[in-house]
Amino acid sequence: MDRMDGATAVITGATSGIGLAAAQQMASLGARVVLVGRNQEKLDAAVAGVTEVSTNGKVAGYRADLSSLEQVRRLADELLAGEQRIDVLINNASVLAPERSLSVDGFELTLATNLLSTFLLTNLLMPRLVESAPARIITVSSGGMYTEALDVSGIEMSAEDYGGSAAYARTKRAQVVLTDIWADRLAGTGVVAHSMHPGWVSTPGVAASLPTFRRVMGPLLRNADQGADTIVWLASDSDTLDSSGDFWMDRRPRSKHRLKRTETGDTETGALWEFLCEATGWAPPAGWPESGEAA
Repeated sequence: MDRMDGATAVITGATSGIGLAAAQQMASLGARVVLVGRNQEKLDAAVAGVTEVSTNGKVAGYRADLSSLEQVRRLADELLAGEQRIDVLINNASVLAPERSLSVDGFELTLATNLLSTFLLTNLLMPRLVESAPARIITVSSGGMYTEALDVSGIEMSAEDYGGSAAYARTKRAQVVLTDIWADRLAGTGVVAHSMHPGWVSTPGVAASLPTFRRVMGPLLRNADQGADTIVWLASDSDTLDSSGDFWMDRRPRSKHRLKRTETGDTETGALWEFLCEATGWAPPAGWPESGEAA
C-alpha cells in the first residue's frame, strides 16, 4: 500500500465490518480518516479504535442516518464546513432488509440507503472533491449485482414483489451504472470514480440479514480486513488514478456483466440519472459537466 499522508478519506458505514477495517487500514497509512455512522455510541467507539492505530491521530466522526435525505444534506453541510479537503470518498454504507420497510421520506429502505444517499452525498460533496483533485470516489457494490439488470421502472420494489436479496442486488447494479456516469461526466476534472466487489465477507450485516447464507458459507467467507483490502488499495495506490469507471475485485478490474440480459443501454442509464435527481431533489448546479465534458 502507498502512504496516504496528507490525504483526507471519508467513509460511510464505518462503525463495523468492512467499513471499520478500511478506516483502520487507511489511518495506519497516515490518512486523516473521517468516519460516518448512524449510532453515536458505535461511532464514538469506532473513532476511538481507529485513533489507536492511526499514525497521526487525525480521526473524526460524523453521525447521520443515511436513509434520511435530510440527514444526508446535513451531513454534507457539516463535512463541507469541517473538512478543508476530501481526497477520497468511500460510499460503503448499505443495508439488506429481509422485510420491506420505508424510509422517513417514504422510499423503500434499501433503495434509500444504498442508492439515494450515495447519489446525493457524493454530488453534494463533489465541489470539494474537485477542489482536492486528484481525488477518488469509491463505491462498495457487490457481486450480487451480477444477477440483476438495471430496470429503473422496477428499481423500487413494491410490497407485492419485494425480496430482500433482489432489492439489494438492484441497488448494487445501479451503483455500478452510477459510477459509470460519474466517470464519464467527471473526465478531465481530476476526480476518478470506481466501484468494487469486496468478495463475500463475514460481517455483522451478513449475520443479521443472511443468517442461513452465513451458516452454510461460513468457512469460505473472508474476514473484514480481507474485504477492505481492495477499497484501501483503490484509495491509496497512485495507479488507480489512471482509470475511471472500472469495477474491481482483488485489485483487478472485472467484467460488469456475466449475463447478456444485464447489459445496460444509454436510455436506461439516462433514466437512472433522471430518477435519482427527481427522487432526491438534487439538480446539477451551474458548471456541472455534461457527458464527456470536463467541468
